[in-house]
Order: sequence, then structure tokens, then C-alpha cells
Amino acid sequence: MGLIIAGKVSVVENGRGMIHTVSHTFERPSVIRLRYVVQRPRPHVRLCKREILRRDGYRCQYCGRQSDNLTIDHVVPRHRGGEHSWENLVAACPQCNRRKGGRTLAESGMALLRTPCEPRPTARYLFGRYAGDETWDQYLEGW
Repeated sequence: MGLIIAGKVSVVENGRGMIHTVSHTFERPSVIRLRYVVQRPRPHVRLCKREILRRDGYRCQYCGRQSDNLTIDHVVPRHRGGEHSWENLVAACPQCNRRKGGRTLAESGMALLRTPCEPRPTARYLFGRYAGDETWDQYLEGW
């Protein structure tokens, strides 16, 4: 609301009604647009367990089983020189994680369903869970 009152944004979608004060009535926006853009560096997806599980679709990357009880596995174990990076971390069910153990994929005879990589920080990936209604769909597509 502070940005609207200061004139720094304009209301694009008013899907939430009005806000009444003693002397003014303001739209309660669901989508706003900045009048000018401050250039910022592109965002990165933070490397954490939640984001790895989200990237892998909450599925084990060895057997494909979907589960709520997934662990994180290093494709190349840390004690073998593997890094703590997007390309070396995958979601794994506890059974597959124990079966692989501290071995490499070749030693364990296991294979990944897909090659792990850092997810692209698109607007839908970063903000999709916050934009609950379909009003936002048209604005998240082009970003």
C-alpha cells in the first residue's frame, strides 16, 4: 500500500476489493507493476534439501518411487571427492540410499533417472507456490 500511495506502482489487477480510509479509497491489488525497474542480479535457487526434493519432483532418482520420506544422496560421495553442489545431489528413498552406500554409481550398479542440474530461476519456479490463483498465470509465463 505504501508503494501505491507513493505513486511508485500502478495497479494492474484489482481482484480483492477496496480499502477505505477517512479521506481516500484505494484498490486492494492482486497484481501491481513498478513504474521503473531497478536492475538487480538474476536470482539463484538456494541449495537446500527442500529445493532438491522440489527439483526432483519428490521422487527417488534411482527407482522413481514417490515418497514423503526421501533423503538426499551424493552421487559421488563426499569422501571420494564429490562436491556439495546441484550436480552431485539427488533425492533418494532410504532403501536406495542404503543400497548405494558410499559407492559411486558404477560400483553400485545403479543409474540415475535423470541428470541432476541447477533449476532455472523462472518466475513460476520461484513464485508459483505463492500465486495461488489463476490471475497470476498470464504474468508468470513471460518472465
